[in-house]
Amino acid sequence: MPTHSRKPYRGYLYIATATFFWGISATLGRAAFTGRLLPGGEALRPIDSLILSQSRATFSFLVLLPVLLISRRGPSLRLAKRDILQAALLGVFGIALSNYFYYLAIQRANVATAITLQYTAPVWVLMYAIARKQQKFTLKRMAAVGLALAGIALVIDAFGAGGLRLNGPGVIPALLASFSFAFYNIGGHSILARYSRWTVLLYTIGTASLFWIFVNSPWKIAAAHYSGGQWLFLLFFSLLSVLAPFSLYFAGLQHLEPTRAIVVSCLEPVFSIVIAAVALGEVMRPLQTLGIVLVLAAILLVQKPEQRTDEPVAVIEPVD
Repeated sequence: MPTHSRKPYRGYLYIATATFFWGISATLGRAAFTGRLLPGGEALRPIDSLILSQSRATFSFLVLLPVLLISRRGPSLRLAKRDILQAALLGVFGIALSNYFYYLAIQRANVATAITLQYTAPVWVLMYAIARKQQKFTLKRMAAVGLALAGIALVIDAFGAGGLRLNGPGVIPALLASFSFAFYNIGGHSILARYSRWTVLLYTIGTASLFWIFVNSPWKIAAAHYSGGQWLFLLFFSLLSVLAPFSLYFAGLQHLEPTRAIVVSCLEPVFSIVIAAVALGEVMRPLQTLGIVLVLAAILLVQKPEQRTDEPVAVIEPVD
């Protein structure tokens, strides 16, 4: 277990920078889907969300594996046989599907809707823990669920001038991403207690890569005839959205307790929405902005430990 530093400001800086990278990644994903101008002034043909998710996992695995193999201080890369299946399930239903549905929601709706709904995962984890009688349903937690639901309704503009209306093509994938995100954190809790985060990350993104090969074979990818510029973008996107922020996030955990780290990671929706508004013009209406604030408040309530209790806190670590 990491020894937390007496200088927590370093941890805050590392994790804030990681969330900033994730915010940039969300905007770049939206730009890739729409074919808008990317840094460097090159207009790229739109990239499908499946290709973005598949290449993100595959490139990250191909870069991370040799780094861990040659690192003298790297963690052991062996998993017990009983844990390989668990890592595989986390890779498919946690990493692969969470990423895919998240970017599909960005493609069909916008960054704000996707990131806000995905970040309701702590609420689903809490409700699961209550259903399993691992935590008690207190007034504070009930308020957190209520705030989250109210915030969701405002963000997706459920009650517009014409009454109840949902953007199903965008909202449904975002909610599925949040459920998959919650599954990763529920299922990964025990295995992360026994192995290094880097080992778990390697196995999960490796399994996700293998899963995508069966779903979308290399021959189908070759038939899409992506340009060299698109492949460079996908490689850059993988490094920016996975390896760089995870490195910073894990470095931050060496200086902060997980409960503090997750509070700082709540900056990710803020960064994502602000960067998308500046770069892509995705401006939120006042009521939708209020909804984002309510969801963030709900996340903070869920993460805050109860007074005078030894109950475990539902700590969510990002997998964006």
